[in-house]
Amino acid sequence: MSGASRGPARFALTSRLLHWTMAAMVLSMFFIGASMVTSLASYHRLVSIHRPLGIAILLLVVVRYINRRLTRLPDFLETMSSAERRLATWSERCLYLLMFGLPLIGWGMLSAAGDPIVLFGRTHLPPIVPRSAGLYELFRTAHTVFAYLFFFMVLAHLSGVLVHAIVIRDGILRRMTWPPARPSETATAPQRPPPSEP
Repeated sequence: MSGASRGPARFALTSRLLHWTMAAMVLSMFFIGASMVTSLASYHRLVSIHRPLGIAILLLVVVRYINRRLTRLPDFLETMSSAERRLATWSERCLYLLMFGLPLIGWGMLSAAGDPIVLFGRTHLPPIVPRSAGLYELFRTAHTVFAYLFFFMVLAHLSGVLVHAIVIRDGILRRMTWPPARPSETATAPQRPPPSEP
């Protein structure tokens, strides 16, 4: 026997379900965040959705990361250069860190402001930092900066996928959707390394 075995043609079913669930939640969060800035009349109603949705994303990204470590990934597509593979690996790590960090920063911001962190009904989260005007400003600025960074990284991720799907046409979308992948679309490059521990 010689040569490394190829990885699966597609991501595992659990990975695909978690990916698209997370995508829907993140896109909803972007729309809610933009509406909070532009529509003051609906601000309080939107905040009441924004907070529990952020915590749900935090919980889901933990589940997704555990699943990511426990499932075998498809190899990189052979149409991807070594530079693209490195970029994809590092951008994935950054996205995980942002999905994990942004809700925590928001939680810290509310804790520093002394605001109740309402999930639903009478279910509240405990504060994670002491009440402090200085900490509040720090967390608020960080939340805004990292939210914009997250938005641009999601756009970059989507752009890269669209280039491969529409221009290169290497079947990249089949790996994360439900139609069966074609044998020719199975990657032959070395297996992807798992992301480093945050």
